[in-house]
Amino acid sequence: MTQDPIVSASWLKEHLDAPDLVILDASWYLPAMERDPRQEYAREHIPGALYIDIDDISDPDSPLPHTMPEPHVFSSKMRKMGIGDGQTIVVYDGAGIFSAARVWWMLRAFGVESVYVLNGGLPAWKKEGYPLTDDVPSRLERHFTATMNHDMMRDLTEVQKALETSSHLVLDARSPERFKGLSPEPREGVRAGHMPGALNLPFGLLLNEGKLRSKDEIQDIFTQAGVDATTPVITSCGSGVTAAVITLALEYVGYSKYALYDGSWSEWGSNPDTEVVTEPA
Repeated sequence: MTQDPIVSASWLKEHLDAPDLVILDASWYLPAMERDPRQEYAREHIPGALYIDIDDISDPDSPLPHTMPEPHVFSSKMRKMGIGDGQTIVVYDGAGIFSAARVWWMLRAFGVESVYVLNGGLPAWKKEGYPLTDDVPSRLERHFTATMNHDMMRDLTEVQKALETSSHLVLDARSPERFKGLSPEPREGVRAGHMPGALNLPFGLLLNEGKLRSKDEIQDIFTQAGVDATTPVITSCGSGVTAAVITLALEYVGYSKYALYDGSWSEWGSNPDTEVVTEPA
């Protein structure tokens, strides 16, 4: 099995019938994208794929969008879907690499080691002319063990401390317009701008036609952003989804000192006690 966190469409096609393989369609879209992931899954998906909803597997009691649930809640969701310990999981989405990275990160944070993102997602699969189906698979319940790896996640207090002490590099995956505070935030009650000391790395820079760029290209992008082998990185975005694209790319080029700020800007920007920086146009 590849050591990279991604697999190609050809690899997945070759292993489509492997008995220990679970394929997850993790498509999720922002309202502005005007796409319905459930309808798209019902119409066509990779054979054997289950649909997984980011919001459905998140903390139901949190006021913030799709934050991490308690381990027992996540275990229950996975078990009922028929996902169990020891399986190989491949996650994809309909945009290329977007929301699939978030589910990859969630599974990794809950202790799953053999989990990968389909590079290029459903568009790459379709481009190769590989089969699609509207059949919804049924799976028997499996035992799933979720153990939170707290090293992979940071909360508000930890991010504040990291910025104050410059102990970590905080990379914000949002667009430059949102980062600078030139565009209003899509969520009501969330201020525009960014954290003091955070750096902007729009997640789309790491992609080319929905696929991760080459390792050399990504390494160059990280180097230009100030990422080095010694400084730990915290990734952030609007609600913890596209931050995971940066996390995936960090893993892809061999960085191990990374964590994701789960509350992201939805939490920071709506907290009256946090400092917000804006930049002139």
